[in-house]
Amino acid sequence: MIDIRPFAGLAHRDHGWLDTRYHFSFSDYHDPQRMGWGRIRVWNDDTIAPQTGFPPHSHSDMEIITFVRKGAISHKDSMGNEGRTAAGDVQVMSAGRGVAHAEYNLEDEDTTLFQIWIMPDSAGGEPDWGMREFPHGDRAGRWEVLASGDPEGDSALPIRADAKILAATVKAGETVTYEAAPWRHQYLVAVGGRIRINGAEANPRDGIAITGEEALIVEAIEDCELVMVDAR
Repeated sequence: MIDIRPFAGLAHRDHGWLDTRYHFSFSDYHDPQRMGWGRIRVWNDDTIAPQTGFPPHSHSDMEIITFVRKGAISHKDSMGNEGRTAAGDVQVMSAGRGVAHAEYNLEDEDTTLFQIWIMPDSAGGEPDWGMREFPHGDRAGRWEVLASGDPEGDSALPIRADAKILAATVKAGETVTYEAAPWRHQYLVAVGGRIRINGAEANPRDGIAITGEEALIVEAIEDCELVMVDAR
């Protein structure tokens, strides 16, 4: 099953400093048909204005992944961590039994990012945070695992969930294939260009909910970057 959810039809909120689209129910948006996809609970498409951001607030029992598309996000938390995650890179926060954090765009341009929440395999535990640079060239024409509950080598950031976050950059006319377990849930978004997935066409920033497929063949109609979560 491949369910394409057009970007224009996603819930939209414009707070001035934050322009966001919700792929799933979040904040004051509630749709009982879009409460998540497998273990994926949140996928927000955020544009954050310069010199603004999310003031300190708390989370618990959630894996929070931030994929920065343009600009950078600066992080500070109650564990004493501070860091700046730039375009193409990823930060992960395991909220565990509880953590407070703030996320600000301290740049002179808009920052755009995907904020993805995944439910952990078990509750509690010490909170943790990490970020890593992922050069675009390393995922040209192939899938790269950015974060995983079963980290692959030294490159993937660890999360506490049976899930993977992957990315690929694909040039127009080229394809990438992903071997999928049909009982799992994939959620895919293309940035920058149109794609065709197993024959179904999708526009940039459409949400694509997938399950029951053994292989995903993604053809780039235009140059694009793909971001996907594969979760139980």
